[in-house]
Amino acid sequence: MNAVPGKPNAPSMSDMHDALRAEASMSPDPVQTSPAAKQTQIIAIYGKGGIGKSFTLANLSYMMAQQGKRVLLIGCDPKSDTTSLLFGGRSCPTIIETSSKKKAAGEAVAIGDVCFKRDGVFAMELGGPEVGRGCGGRGIIHGFELLEKLGFHQWDFDYVLLDFLGDVVCGGFGLPIARDMCQKVIVVGSNDLQSLYVANNVCSAVEYFRKLGGNVGVAGMVINKDDGTGEAHAFAAAAGIPVLAAIPADEDIRRKSANYEIIGTPGGRWASVFEQLASQVAEAPPLRPAPLTHENLLGLFKGEAVGRGVVLNPATMEDMCSAEVLNKPSLEVVYEGV
Repeated sequence: MNAVPGKPNAPSMSDMHDALRAEASMSPDPVQTSPAAKQTQIIAIYGKGGIGKSFTLANLSYMMAQQGKRVLLIGCDPKSDTTSLLFGGRSCPTIIETSSKKKAAGEAVAIGDVCFKRDGVFAMELGGPEVGRGCGGRGIIHGFELLEKLGFHQWDFDYVLLDFLGDVVCGGFGLPIARDMCQKVIVVGSNDLQSLYVANNVCSAVEYFRKLGGNVGVAGMVINKDDGTGEAHAFAAAAGIPVLAAIPADEDIRRKSANYEIIGTPGGRWASVFEQLASQVAEAPPLRPAPLTHENLLGLFKGEAVGRGVVLNPATMEDMCSAEVLNKPSLEVVYEGV
């Protein structure tokens, strides 16, 4: 039978067998013996506003950089104050603000417009809307969309540290936990009920998304302004997470922090604190926490400190109206036999 013009002849059975034999005789690729490719550790740090996240992160990132690590610090707090201590009190242009200005001018945002360096630390601020002019959480989502356009997933860092406000339940601030954008979470707290309440809420969020199949865990807790009363240590033990470092409540630290001085420098008075923290942050595994109930959280404190023993006395309508309330008959029609 003649071949159809314009169409190649089909391979014969013999040719197919020869091709299979040739493929089977090929040696497999050699076993990979080179070191594994570096994987960036993305770590989200949460805590109550004013508890010292920015202070902790500025000194931690600085110490890591002096130890030869490539570190990127990203401020995700609408206050845009994460990098202030790192840059000696100077604020840097935020990603959201810069993006708006560039867009209005018809220009594209470049890395040099939003990312700045000091002694080996790379840092930037996402920013957020002005008070009363938008949703901070939505600003976070928009900020990360801009980071992706700038090539976030192609950047080469050992550690990316994200500073998030913890006492906000908006979904935007829970983005790293909900979407597995980080491998682990660190909570910053102190020996006070409000900061531990926030830390417990973060643990609850992690546990919630773990139940839904998430992979983010809590690496541990940093105790800032530790006065030795022990409530934060007790919380960490009850929640099943380690204490990565305890930064003492010391006047020297308070004064230098207020003056925007880095204290996490090799050879300095407080070097050992941040050297230990840097090591713990790198090695601590992401754990599944055991969040406390509100009553158990209160139980970490003395009764006189949290107001236990107070009786909840229900209010009446007379109390609300500051007068006697006339009970009028109901106008409801009741049908017998229905």
